[in-house]
Amino acid sequence: MTNQDAPLKTHNLILEDRQKLSLSGVTDVESFDDTEVSLYTSQGELMIRGKNLHVDEISLETGELELSGEVKSLIYGDRDRTKKPGVWRKITR
Repeated sequence: MTNQDAPLKTHNLILEDRQKLSLSGVTDVESFDDTEVSLYTSQGELMIRGKNLHVDEISLETGELELSGEVKSLIYGDRDRTKKPGVWRKITR
């Protein structure tokens, strides 16, 4: 079974008091700093913005990520993009 044939992981998001965020179904992390985390889930792109953000735990094998800090916004992007585009795809955009 290739990666493309593999079933998509379920994506869940639990936000506790806007201070602790638990995610499942994470397929890749593009970037993160203390104000923004940009990642991909089985349901598409997700951007998390806030203040003093810190990735506490991450496992791309299980697709789980936990972060803490002041979460100000959660923004979903393109549902079809579950991984970073390859170099060729970036060039041909």
